[in-house]
This record gives sequence, structure tokens and C-alpha cells, in this order.
Amino acid sequence: MSDRGLLSSKSMFPPVEGVVLNAVCVLSAGDITQKGYEKKRTKLLAPFFIPPPGTNPNPPPPPPPPPEPTSDPPAGRTSAVQAALAKHKEEKMALPMPTKRRSTYVPSPVETRTPPDSSSGSDDDGSLRRRSSAGPPPAPPSGLLLPPAPPGAASPQSPDCWINRSVQGSSTSSSASSTLSHGEGRPLPQGLPPPAQAPPPQAQPQYKPQYQPQYLPQYQYHTPETLWWSSPRPPTCHTHPTSAPESLCVCVCVHGLLLGVPVNSRVSTKIQQLLNTLKRPKRPELSEFFTDDSEEIVEVPLPDPNTPKPEGRQIIPVKGEPLGVVSNWPPALQAALARWGSTQAKSPALTALDITGKPLYTLTYGKLWSRSVKLAYTLLNKLGPKNEQILKPGDRVALVYPNSDPGMFWVAFYGCLLAEVIPVPIEVPLSRKDAGSSQVGFLLGSCGVGLALTSEICLKGLPKTPTGEILSFKGWPRLKWVVTDSKYLTKPSKDWTPHVPTANTEPAYIEYKASKEGTVMGVAVSKVAMLTHCQALTQACNYCEGETMVNVLDFKKDIGLWHGVLTAVMNRIHTISVPYAVMKACPLSWVQRVHVNKARVALVKCRDLHWAMMAHRDQKDTSLASLRMLIVADGANPWSVSSCDAFLNVFQPNGLKAEVICPCATSPEAMTVAIRRPGVPGTPLPARAILSMGGLSHGVIRVNTEDKNSALTVQDVGHVMPGALMCIVKADGPPLLCKTDEIGEIVINSRAGGTMYYGLPGVTKNTFEVIPVNSSGAPIGEIPFVRSGLLGFVGPGSLIFVVGKNEGLLNVSGRRHNADDLVATALAVEPVKTVYRGRISVFSVTVFYDERIVIVAEQRPDASEEDSFQWMSRVLQAIDSIHQVGLYCLALVPANTLPKTPLGGIHVSDAKQFFLEGNLHPCNILMCPHTCVTNLPKPRQKQPVGVGPASIMVGNLVAGKRIAQASGRDLGMIEDQDLIRKHLYLSEALQWRAQTDPDHVLYVLLNAKGVAVCTATCLQLHKRAEKIAAALMEKGSINTGDNVVLLYPPGIDLIASFYGCLYAGCVPVNVRPPHPQNLGATLPTVRMIIDVSKAACILTTQNLTRILRSKEASASVNIKTWPTIIDTDDLPRRRLPQIYKPPTAEMIAYLDFSVSTTGMLTGVKISHVAVSALCRSIKLQCELYSSRQIAICLDPYCGLGFVLWCLASVYSGHQSILIPPFELETCLSLWLSTLSQYRIRDTFCSYSVMELCTKGLGTQTELLKARGVNLSCVRSCVVVAEERPRLVLTHSFSKLFKDLGLSPRAVSTAFGSRVNLAVCMQGTTGPDPSTVYVDLKSLRHDRVRLVERGAPQSLPLMESGKILPGVRVIIVNPETRGPLGDSHLGEIWINSPHNASGYFTIYGEESLQADHFNTKLSFGDPTTLWARTGYLGFVKRTELLDAAGDRHDALFVVGSLDETLELRGLRYHPTDMETSVSRAHRSIAESAVFTWTNLLVVVAELGGSEQDALDLVPLITNVVLEEHHLIVGVVVIVDPGVIPINSRGEKQRMHLRDSFLADQLDPIYVAYNM
Repeated sequence: MSDRGLLSSKSMFPPVEGVVLNAVCVLSAGDITQKGYEKKRTKLLAPFFIPPPGTNPNPPPPPPPPPEPTSDPPAGRTSAVQAALAKHKEEKMALPMPTKRRSTYVPSPVETRTPPDSSSGSDDDGSLRRRSSAGPPPAPPSGLLLPPAPPGAASPQSPDCWINRSVQGSSTSSSASSTLSHGEGRPLPQGLPPPAQAPPPQAQPQYKPQYQPQYLPQYQYHTPETLWWSSPRPPTCHTHPTSAPESLCVCVCVHGLLLGVPVNSRVSTKIQQLLNTLKRPKRPELSEFFTDDSEEIVEVPLPDPNTPKPEGRQIIPVKGEPLGVVSNWPPALQAALARWGSTQAKSPALTALDITGKPLYTLTYGKLWSRSVKLAYTLLNKLGPKNEQILKPGDRVALVYPNSDPGMFWVAFYGCLLAEVIPVPIEVPLSRKDAGSSQVGFLLGSCGVGLALTSEICLKGLPKTPTGEILSFKGWPRLKWVVTDSKYLTKPSKDWTPHVPTANTEPAYIEYKASKEGTVMGVAVSKVAMLTHCQALTQACNYCEGETMVNVLDFKKDIGLWHGVLTAVMNRIHTISVPYAVMKACPLSWVQRVHVNKARVALVKCRDLHWAMMAHRDQKDTSLASLRMLIVADGANPWSVSSCDAFLNVFQPNGLKAEVICPCATSPEAMTVAIRRPGVPGTPLPARAILSMGGLSHGVIRVNTEDKNSALTVQDVGHVMPGALMCIVKADGPPLLCKTDEIGEIVINSRAGGTMYYGLPGVTKNTFEVIPVNSSGAPIGEIPFVRSGLLGFVGPGSLIFVVGKNEGLLNVSGRRHNADDLVATALAVEPVKTVYRGRISVFSVTVFYDERIVIVAEQRPDASEEDSFQWMSRVLQAIDSIHQVGLYCLALVPANTLPKTPLGGIHVSDAKQFFLEGNLHPCNILMCPHTCVTNLPKPRQKQPVGVGPASIMVGNLVAGKRIAQASGRDLGMIEDQDLIRKHLYLSEALQWRAQTDPDHVLYVLLNAKGVAVCTATCLQLHKRAEKIAAALMEKGSINTGDNVVLLYPPGIDLIASFYGCLYAGCVPVNVRPPHPQNLGATLPTVRMIIDVSKAACILTTQNLTRILRSKEASASVNIKTWPTIIDTDDLPRRRLPQIYKPPTAEMIAYLDFSVSTTGMLTGVKISHVAVSALCRSIKLQCELYSSRQIAICLDPYCGLGFVLWCLASVYSGHQSILIPPFELETCLSLWLSTLSQYRIRDTFCSYSVMELCTKGLGTQTELLKARGVNLSCVRSCVVVAEERPRLVLTHSFSKLFKDLGLSPRAVSTAFGSRVNLAVCMQGTTGPDPSTVYVDLKSLRHDRVRLVERGAPQSLPLMESGKILPGVRVIIVNPETRGPLGDSHLGEIWINSPHNASGYFTIYGEESLQADHFNTKLSFGDPTTLWARTGYLGFVKRTELLDAAGDRHDALFVVGSLDETLELRGLRYHPTDMETSVSRAHRSIAESAVFTWTNLLVVVAELGGSEQDALDLVPLITNVVLEEHHLIVGVVVIVDPGVIPINSRGEKQRMHLRDSFLADQLDPIYVAYNM
């Protein structure tokens, strides 16, 4: 196979490239068959063949490796990535770069700006392809592919076909074997012209700004630079040609333009870029398996018929060679130490190095034995008081020694073995915040450890409390610390000798192991297993007495312990231990030790090979010829092959032989699974497997034939250990034997393996007692196997190949990806500019029923934001192309901030935990949920309604469902009939009260100190109203029916001016005054209302008059065109000649102007009859009489707040204590103190007031109690609002102030709307407000399904108060206008005598008036006139009884119809999403959502530090996806107080949207999710 030459890029002349390109084009145009093309190409390239790589005497130097990665990038991955990204050079799809405040990146004008990444985004998912091999590798042309196998040859499924038996130093690639042959590609998309019509490359259009429409198909030709790559060590490929001709890949890049997008807006430009990127098809195109109905969330996905399936026979267990019996093998490991300690006392056992890499001390076997005996004696006899024995055989003892002190560890380990206690080696804790430190505590607890051995230096370095005691680490049991330095050990008496029993099944030591979730467990190794393992390693590695070994690995666990501490003593080997700190300072130190000490064996990791290559500078005097085994501990890593090849390439001139490189596969449970035996010089090197990554992701082994860029080259890890039996079983579910072409978990039966997870019998059974079963489910025998956690297969000659680990698997949409392989791809994308020391972590998080891949890398301190964003964009493309999987999140964190393992690696489970908790603090982040979330529910298709509303109603009745309607009690039943008969108008009611009860105090106004600053009796209010009416007639020249604006702060002047207008026959228009400190924002609203209402005059105070005419006001409005301004502080003493009485009660009493939550300014006309009916209704519901007092803490400018403040007292005669809400800013407790002081039974407030008290006074309840505040008098506390009741806030308020005597039954809500100012209000009689739990999924379909409390996807809703007397409510379908059953969500329609008369508009839009105020049902009751509230809700009949003894019908308000978000055919309510978002992280103070061009935008106010800002982006995306099944398009992080809120405490989402689109928010960060 190796006699086929390969093409060298340097030997290929441009004319040949042209010929090949020509052949490619001819093939794609259909003029030649694939077979003909292969022939023609082979013929063309025949003269350019070069000899096989083994014959080149001077191989070119390797490429410079990237700087010091912890996870080394395979050299081959770099070029694979470059080749994949090269396809994007001509197709520039701009991904929107995140916006960051105070960013160093200053955008240039859009017209001249190039996109942040010239190669970001691909319209054709296959346009990203993979190149191969180290630094960079070659591409064998298609003409060099082997012909189809002849009949009788091995089938593609037989193991021999996956293996490339290459000559020495063949592939330097870990990830790929060859590049894409350019004769291959993908079929043309439908509807595209054939490639023959493509313009030549030079005629391609230049990149245009993305907002210009561009519909030109772009054909991607490959320049000579992208076609061929040179390689110093070209691989020889054994693959199969494609079975069907394919055509040239055509990519189409379409940039569209959305109407209404302001071209000069930076924000909308970026959103437009985002929309463009979302036009790309998702990868992979899975069938959507999510069916969202009320019963189930996820269906099992339909299997893809094209998924590769295993076709081989069932695997047969593989047996290792028999374990040889040697006569002088000791009965236990301690016996071996005793033997060498006495017979070879001066023989060196261990040499430790100092920080410079020079020998520090050498421990002989004699010293090791004597010190171990002293320690054993001390442990057993000298630790307790009066020399009592506190340790007994079998107790567990922690060994806490630093990596730089192997000698102390050896003595402690063997001392424990001699004392027959069980050592548990752990890492040295450095601080309470060590990565995984609490999990180490779990290990110590599960092992029952109470004693820790350490050295004096180490003990001094442990963190201490101020009193000098050792800190108690989080999760750790209480430990007694024992120092084992020689001076503290006691020499045993002459008659004491340690007991050395023959090895048995009792535990010898416990080795810690961290799981994927970060849990640390202890694997117990029995004495006989420890001995047998040493014997098996001795046989497999052919260890001899007196050899020298260099150990770079951690000596506390794994290969460093097994070879460097245990097997070394068994065979009297001299071990030279090279600590991690020395490797950081001098990466070549281990190579120099091999040279100086003529070492025969070296224990290393790929990282050490890599670092040694980096530091190698033609050190000709260094010789590695003495090495007979270079054991590569992580040789099971699928990309270790490139490190081994590159190291061999560099050090071959230094005497390193190819056959000494021995990769091995190990796991804590099974210990050594397989190791390559040292080869005989001259024999061919073992095999390489070149596998399809697509096949691997489906768990099957396939030769890579279709896409050479997504090939994975893996090397074998040798044969099974002596005396072991090995099987491959399915990694998930029962241990079913795999087929020969299937990837599975390696399971081992051997005496030389772990026996259990100490103290965890449940987990032990599933790992250490596995009996494989065959396809029929029958066990293959009775002997138990141990799961190794390694995934692999058995190749030809029973060679073992490992392709990954269970704990590194990412299961995404039914496919499995290896985290290490994704790290390699990410590292290969120009990491030098961006990634700090190659530190990259890959893990998956479960979001919305699937795993999502997250990549977190440390960013170099000097990397610019543009570089970082470009790097992230390119990583996205590379992984999408090479692994065919989408990334969910890519984050860059500052250097050295990822949690570290003791030897400097990244602690992945802690990094994942930080990510999920929002403690990662990234400096750059890119979320790509649109790309990778492919299991969203199918968008709901609204079916055309084939039946009319009448049929629906009949259907409801047949199904036994009620029509959703309810009503309050009859308004005619009222006691005070005389007042109503005589005085139909409020103005008459005031006059009547001034005559009959002149001194009755109607109003008391309090200041911030709780002092009554102003009161008004019936007579005083009447007199003042008369004066104001006289001033209007005199100064304002007002005609009857003119509109007059009232501009007052909350107070009694406002009330008097209102009645003054009624006395004068004018129509009052109440307007909130402008804020003196914020005229620019508030004065234009005042001006707008004045203009819209066509006011003839303004009544106001002296102070506000000055403000209206001030210079500051002129900056916002034209102050010269104000209507007549009358200052009511200085009124004439003239009396009004006659008080006006309207001719009919239907005439307008006043105009009520308000800004809705959607930002619409609406004024409604309230007639005299409506005012009377409303006041009567409130009087009846709340039982208001002259003897009653109520407290009002509300804004008095519109809606029910104005009615309660100005109208209700005059009508009912009760006393109103007025508390202006702005006074609470000065004195938070004012409202609650007033309730207590005046013994108020009924109070009204807004959500803003309640929130102020909850947040501000929540911690001061004890202080208030001490001041004597008692709220037990409060019978009803009603929150006045035009929205869904805020259940969380009202519950919090009730709970917080329960200690002050507030009854939990007291708090309730009222509901009003523009068409009817008061629909519901909790009265003094009747049942308490009821709470129901509805299913959110059903609610999105406009259905109401009640569920139990705590059910998943449940939403608690509170009744909005009792329906007022005289009010009828019906729930209506807003589209068909037919009545609905009580199981449906619909629009709330109202019939009531106090409905508003209509909108006050300049142009009199009659259609809108009829539609909202005088509309009729399409069926059922076609005569009654209804008003549409614009709110969605439902009616439910409860089990409670009302005052009349009937079952109570409760009205539940869900949300405003105008504010609902129609997404994916479903109806969402913003407040539900905002509740979810606010729960996502402690730093989110407030949030708001809105949509723009079908993108969901979430704005979150950051309440914490700015370093938390980027943490919020993934958490917000996660929670909305999990709870609402929606993908967030844009996440905007802003400062507190940016989300606008109106006077009622409601969010102004449309104002927020307008500010965002106009780029006026000054956000901290804007993330555009891909």
C-alpha cells in the first residue's frame, strides 16, 4: 500500500493546477463521468509522483507549535481548519458583532465598514470543509484513491479496511487523512443555474454593505492556494472512492432588505445582519420532533433512514497473553521493598529534582525501607495520648503532599502499606475556593478519612485561620494532621517488625477519580490487584532490575503511581521524578534527564512531548538513544498521534527510535487497559485507522471516503494486558456486546483492576460488576467485567483503538461528539492572537431536552475585541463544517480565570458550574441558539375556521361547558335613594353636602412627616370651587363645554379645580404636571395632551406657571402658544352668579387622558351618568358612608386613582386621607404609619407604592413594630391597576408585614381599563380572592386548563377582585366576536352604566368608537352593546359562595391584547417571560421583552457589578428557551432605571423598543444571538 506516491505541492506546476481545475469544471458540468475523471486526472498527474516519505533523507522541519497549550492542538487540525475556512474567503456574510459600552472597537460608518469577520457565516452548510494533517498536510488527489476492492477482498465493514498500514512516520494528522478531492462536492441546489454558466473568479462582485439587496449567486472557485497544501510528512491514504458522481458545490449568498429599517441606525443594522445570518438553513436538518399539545412535550425523534448502522458480526472477547509465573516474585509489594531494602540498600530508588531541574536528593532503597518502617511504627504506636493506638489496620488515611516532594510521598505511601492502613492520596488544598475542593471533601467523607499525613513545609503552606489553626475546607470532614518528616518519626524497638501478609483481597490503597459532573469518588485497589498489576506491567513492558526511569507524570495516581512508584519498587528501578513546576520552567528537563542518566523508560503525556518540541533548539548533544520505551500516558487521546509523530520527527536525529513510542490506555477503574509493547528495531510500525467523523458520531466505524476533511486518524494503544479478558459493550443501557464495526465501551476482566468505589456500593455495582450479554440478551458467562469508561474498538491483530472517553462525550441530537476533538478544532483556528496559552474548555449543558455545546476559552490580555469576535466566528464555522454540529455558546474569559486542576489543566466541571450559575464573568460571548436548537415545537398553524361562532357556542353547551360570563350584583338595590333621585350630578351632590353637613371633613392631605398640611370640609371645598369657577368665567373667557386642563401636584387644589370646572360648565382634563428636574422628557407629554384636548385654558399653581413660562421649558416646547394660564393660588373674591347644571346626564363630565403600556396616548369621555353610576357602584362594593375613613396612596391623574381621589368622597361622604406617592420617597413608612395611626380599615394603593414598601421596608419590620406600627386594623388593601395582578409582589407584601398584624386576606387588586375605569374591586363582603394554576402551554393556544399547584409549566393567577355592581362581563373571541366557553382565553367585554362614552379624538374616528365602545356579539345576544377592554382573560365558576348565596364567578385578567407577542403561531404574554428572566440571575433587577421583525428582544437591568453583564446573556437565553420554547434574538443589558415605567408602575415596552432601535439606551452590552 505504501508504494503509491503522493503529490507534493512544491512539485506541482501552475499549468497542472489549471488542468486539474479544468477537469473539475468539466466533471461538474456533466461532460465526463466520475470514473472517466479519475482516469484522466491520474494520467495528467502521473509525471509528478514523488517517492514514498520514508526515503527522504532530509525531512523538512516541523511547523512551529502553538504556545504552551494545556490541551495540545494537533498539528493536523490547523490545516484542516484553514482549508475549511478558505472556502469562505469569497463569501462574506457579516455576523453582527456584539455592542459593548466603553469598547475599544469604534465602528466605522456602515457604508465603508467591512463585516467583523470576512469569512463568517455560510449559506451552504457544506461549504465549510476540513483540511488535514500537521503543519499543514497534503491532499492526495482523487486520482490517487485506491480502486474499488476486487471480489473477495475485505468488505468496507471488515476491520482491515479501516486501517492504513503506513510506513514509519506516516500521518502526522490526528484529525484528517487527506483533503477534499475537488472533484467531489455536493449536488446543485434546486433552482440554481448550472455551474457552466458561472462567471470567472475575477468577475466576482465585491462585498457590498449588507443592507443593499444582493441576489447574485456566487460560485466558489478554488484558487491554487486553497487547492493544495504542502506537508513535511505526507500520509499515505487507504480509502475508497465515492460511489456516485457529485457536482461542484455552489454557494448562494442572499442579502435582503427589510422595509422600515432605518439605514443609519447602528442597532437595526446589526439586527438586519442577524436576520441575514438566520436565513441560512440550520445544521443538521433534523425532522422536528417536538409536538406541542397540552399533554406531551417531547416525542421520540423519527430515526433517519440514512444513519449509518453497524453491519459486522458480534465481537468475540479478546484475551491477553497469559500472565507468566516467575519463581522469585514477592508475595506482596511490601515484601519486595523489604527485600531491596536489606539486600540492595545503597541502590538508588528515587531522585527528586529542584525547581531548576537539577537533582535535589536521591532516596536509596535502604533509606526508603527504614523510613517507611519508622512511619509505620509511629502511625500504629505513637499518635494517641499515652501512646494509645488510634489507627487500626484497614483505616483510611489521606496523603497530602505537593507534586514537588515525591520522596515524602513514597515514604508515606509505603509506610501506610506496612502499617496496613489504606492511603488515600489527594491534592494539596491551596484555598477554600479551590476547584473541586468540596468534592474532595465528599471523597474523604465517603472513605471515612479522619487523619491526614503531610510534610512540615506543606503544613506551613496550608491556609490558616487568624488563630493559626488549619482552615476547615468546604465540605471536608474534620481532620487530624500528622507531619511525617524524619525528625518527627520514632525509631521502632528492636523487637518490632512490620507485619507483611501475603497479598489478599482487602483494599491496599484508594485512588481518586473525578466524574463528568465533578463528583470525586475513590477507587479501591486490593492488595492482590496492586501486586498483579505490577506483575502484568513488568511482563508487558519487560522491566528489568536496575533500570532507570524518568517520570514526568503525577506520582499520586494513574500511570505515574503504577509505573513510577509501585512497579518501580517491584523491579528495583531507579525513578527520576520531574515535577510539574520544573516542566513549566524548563520544558526540556525530562529530555536532559534521559540523556544524562541514560534512562531506559520515560513516562510522559502529549503535553510534555509538545513542550519539549517547543524548547528544542538543535540540541545535538542530547541523546535519546538509550530509551527503549517512551510510554505516552494519554495515547488513548484520538489526536495524540500528531504529537507522537511530530516529536519523533524532531528527535529522530537525537537517536530516538520510532518503535520505542508506546501509547497506552488507562482508567482509574480498570487501571491499565492496553499498552503498546516496545517494538523490535526494523519491524513495521503498527497500524493507523482513518475513520469518518460522521460515522463515529453515530457510534460506527467507517472508512472516510466522502469528505477527507472530516477524517480522524487514530493510533492503536497496543494489546490487552497479560492475564486480562476484554470486550466492547454498548456505552448506554444494558452491557450488550457490540459488533465488530461498532464503537462501544471497553470492559475488562482482570485480577489487576479496581474493586469498587469505596463507600458507594450502589454505583459500584453498575461499574465493577458488569456481565456482558449477547444480542439475544443472554449473559456470555458468569465472570464480572469492569467498565473502563474508554470508548473504542478492536482492530486487526487484536490491536485496541480508543476514540474517546465516556466523560468527554457530548450527546447532541442523538449523535456523540468528543470534547477533546472539539478542543483541537478550536485550537487550530489561529489561537495565537486570541487564546491565552491554549486554555480551552468544552462541555455540554442540557437546555430544552437536548445537550448544547459550550466552548469557553481564556482570552489573551492584549487581544482586541474585533480579533476575539473574528476568532469566535471562525471557530463556529470550523466546528460546523468539520463536526457537523452547531455550538450553543462560545465565551472568552480573562486570562487565568478558569478554574484550574492542581497540575494546571482546566477543571471542566467547575467551569460548567460557573457558567450555569452566572459566575464565569466572560469578556466576550457569542450565543448561537438559532443554529443548534432544532427541536423547537412546530409553529402553530392557525386553521381557517370552518364553523361559525354560533356552532362553537352550541358545541360548548353540548360539551357541558358554560358560556364564560359573569356579573356583579344589581345596582338598583342601594340604600341612599334620596340622594340619587335629587342629585344626579356630582356638582349638585357637593352643594347638597355643603348645605346639609358643612363642617364634615371630606379630605385630609398629609406631608412626608405624616402631618395634615391641608384639610377640606364640604363647605370649604364648595366655596373654593365657586371661586375657581368665577376666575374661569372672568379671566379665561370660557364658554360652556370648553375643555380646561388641570395641572396640579397631588392635593386638594386639584379636587377644588375639578369641581370649579363643573360649576362653570367646563370639561376638566386632568394632566400630570411636568417634573421640574426632567422637563425635556415630561413637558412634551403635557403639551401633547393640551393640544389634543384643544384646551381653552390651563388651571395651575403659581409655581407651575413659572415653570411653564421658563427658559428651560422653551427648550422643549413653544412656550408662546400656551392657552390662557390661570394661577389659582391668587383668586378673586367674586362670587359665581350661577352654578351650571347640564341639560342631560349624557353630557361629558370630564376627559380622562392616559398613556397606555403600548405607548398610546388615549383620552376617553366620561359622562355625568357614568360618574354617578361608578361612584354608586364603588359605594355599594366598599360600603362607604360618611362615618368611614379611607387612605389613598395613588397618583390622582387618570383612571380609578382619579375617581377615588376626587369623586368618591363627594358622592359617598366618607373621609379620604390623601397621601401623595412622591412623599414616600422622603419617608418610606409614611403610608403604613398612617394606616396604623388613623386605624384605617380600607386603603387603596398602586403597585409602585407596594413595591417601594416591600423593597425598602422589608428589613425594617422590627423597627416599625418598635415604633408602634400596627396593621391589624386593615380590612382591605386594594391595589389599583390596569394589568394582571402581580401575585408575587402581593404575596411578598402580605408575608413581610404579617408581623405588623396585616391579615393575609386583606391584600387584593382592582381592575380597570380605558373603556371602563373600574370593572372589579374587592369589596368588604363576599369571598376572598381565589387563585388558580393554569397550564402555560394551553394558555399559548388561548385555552384555559387548570392544573395543580407545582405542576410543570403552571402559571398562578389571582382573581382581579369582585365584579362591581351593575357590571356584566363576557369573554369573547376577539376575531369572530362570538362568546366563548369558560375553558377559553378571550377578550373581556363589559356592559355597564359607567362605561366611558368614547374616545376623545381630534378627527372623530367613528369606526374606532363603534368598535371599542358600542360593539355587539356576532351571536347569542345581538342587541346588548358592549365595550371592548382590550384585555385577555377568562371566567371560572368557583366553589365559593357570594353574598346572595350563589356560586361565585371569578374574573381572571391575563394581559393586554395589544401587548401579546405572536411568535411561532402562539400567543405569549410579556410578563410571563419577564418573570422567568428576572429569576435567571441575582443581578437582574428588572427586565422587559418586545419583538421586532420576528426577533425576540430581552432587555435586562443589571443590578450588580458590570462584570456580571455578560454572564446574563446565556442564562437569559436558557431560561426563555426552557420555559417558553422560544429563542431570544437579542439580549440587551442596561443600567438600572432604563426600562420606562408609567405612573401606575406599568412598563412602557413600546417606548423601550423605540429607544432601542434609535440607539438611545446606552447599553452596557448588546448580544446578537446567532
